[in-house]
Amino acid sequence: MYNHLLPDKFVSTVFDITPENLKEMGFRGIITDLDNTLIEWDRADATEELAAWFKRMQDAGIRIVIASNNNEERVKRFAEPLSIPYISRARKPLGKGFYQALVRLKLKREEVAMVGDQLLTDVMGAKRQKLYTILVRPVAQSDGFVTRFNRFVERRVFNELKRKGIKTWEDL
Repeated sequence: MYNHLLPDKFVSTVFDITPENLKEMGFRGIITDLDNTLIEWDRADATEELAAWFKRMQDAGIRIVIASNNNEERVKRFAEPLSIPYISRARKPLGKGFYQALVRLKLKREEVAMVGDQLLTDVMGAKRQKLYTILVRPVAQSDGFVTRFNRFVERRVFNELKRKGIKTWEDL
C-alpha cells in the first residue's frame, strides 16, 4: 500500500549525503527539492555550509538540478548564485518536472537519486518515475499553507510505518 510513499533511504539532513556514498551506490546525479529540504521555506539564500556542500558534490562530478514546486523568482534567486540548474513550478508529484530534471542532468533514471522532505510530492513523484529516493528531515518546523496538509498525511503514514516496525528519519 505504501510502495510509492516509502523512501529508499532516510537521512537527517542533506549533509548526511556525500558524493562518496552516492558514487558507491552508482549515482552520478541528484534531483533535489528546495524548500525545507535544502533551506527553510522562508529563507531566500543558501547558507555557506550549503554552498560548500554543492561545491563538494560538483567537484566530485555529481550533477545536480533543483526541482521545486515554488515559483520562478523564488527558485532562481536561490539557484543562480550557486550556478545550479533548476526547474520551478515542477508540479510534483506529477512526472513532467522529474522528466525535465533528468533531461537537464543528461543521465539515466538508475543514475539519479531524488532528495526531498515530503512524502506526497518528492517521494511519491520520484517513485512513480522509478527513481531512488532519499527523504530528509525538514529543516524548518514551520511550513507553508499547502505543505501543512501534506505533513498531516505524512504523520499518519509514519505512524502506520512505525506500527509495522519500519524505521523512519524520526527514529534516527
